[in-house]
Amino acid sequence: MLTVSAKDIDCALTFPGLVETLRKAFHDGAVQPVRHHHTIERPDGADSTLLLMPAWSDLNAAGTSAGGYVGVKIVTVSPDNNKIGKPAVVGLYLLLDGTTGEPCALMDGPRLTQWRTACASALAASYLAREEASELLIVGAGAQASFLARAHNAVRPISSIKIWNRTSANAEKLAAELRQEGLPAEAVSDLDAEVSRADIISCATISERPVAKGRLMKPGAHLDLVGGFTPAMRETDDDAIRRARVFVDTRPGATKEAGDIVQPIASGALAADDIVADLYDLTRGKAKGRTSGDEITLFKSVGAAIEDLAAGIAVFNNLKNKND
Repeated sequence: MLTVSAKDIDCALTFPGLVETLRKAFHDGAVQPVRHHHTIERPDGADSTLLLMPAWSDLNAAGTSAGGYVGVKIVTVSPDNNKIGKPAVVGLYLLLDGTTGEPCALMDGPRLTQWRTACASALAASYLAREEASELLIVGAGAQASFLARAHNAVRPISSIKIWNRTSANAEKLAAELRQEGLPAEAVSDLDAEVSRADIISCATISERPVAKGRLMKPGAHLDLVGGFTPAMRETDDDAIRRARVFVDTRPGATKEAGDIVQPIASGALAADDIVADLYDLTRGKAKGRTSGDEITLFKSVGAAIEDLAAGIAVFNNLKNKND
């Protein structure tokens, strides 16, 4: 069994390559039960979340039926970890042989999640953002933010990356990191002004109150909502929902767990049938993405086990081939 570190994952994947891997994965499909979502209550009120995300497929790397793989991600989310200098999201991904059940690899869960989450957003943007979209705004400067910047840059001609964060020093730090890689990044302080200018707005926060105001978005904007993974979390408002054509990563997950979908449905701002498509529909050509240059599009992801499985298989095969 391979033990795969975050650095190993970074060496095994590329953003354009993983976007295409996910495109094929959603097109071909896999079995993925809705993830198990458990609240771990603590006496001090600093509750944590335990996520269990299984998926399996009988397709091997060549796309033919030959046993395939089973995968499961075990993740804990403890927001208060930041206060003690530890990451909020920790966990592992276990990849198993689909025929024998034998472990193939044990992988760094947070890094695999960062890659697949960002590339799922970029996959959606390849259908929903304008072809010429060049102004990218990243809202939030946590661990996911740099991956979103790199992934969106892989599918659209990004010429400007603005980063806003509640703690400005963290935005400055991330902008400097991206500039060292040659990306045109800078920290900004006026979120509303940047929302009104951006072609793509990518939010990666754990906010329970909207941070991106829908009334400010310009015609043709694409809003990418990544951070909220419970019904209580929300990164945009009903104005955005009303103005946009709404897309999700998976319908069962988004309509059960995503506050940016669950809350507007409850308020009447959105009907479940108003969700235009998910990534299965888009990759299979069952629904159109962007239909005009002026329309506003919104993509909400809560994460899908099929993404972890596809990314995990890609990492395993790339590393195995290097070692052969």
